[in-house]
Amino acid sequence: MVLQALNIGILTLLFFVVGMIRPKWALFFMEKPSRWLISSIAMICFMITMTMYGQGIKQAQIIEKHKKPTAAMTAPVPVPEAVPVPIPEASKVAPKKKSHAQK
Repeated sequence: MVLQALNIGILTLLFFVVGMIRPKWALFFMEKPSRWLISSIAMICFMITMTMYGQGIKQAQIIEKHKKPTAAMTAPVPVPEAVPVPIPEASKVAPKKKSHAQK
């Protein structure tokens, strides 16, 4: 909402500046626009902009307050470690039996 408020603020400032220089450009649909009307419209848009900006900041603070820390939300995943496979010793290995094909 803060971004939208800034966009409306920029448009309001542009409307005000153009309207003060050439009121006919800002209020092209009127026959005789006045600077008084331009300043009134700009003041109303400015109040809308500040209200939106304030509410956007308030929402951001509420969201930040209720946001849970990411480290507490996830438990660390155990990483498997490489363990060497034990090799049987030569003395414990049983002698090979002869197969029937070698007789």
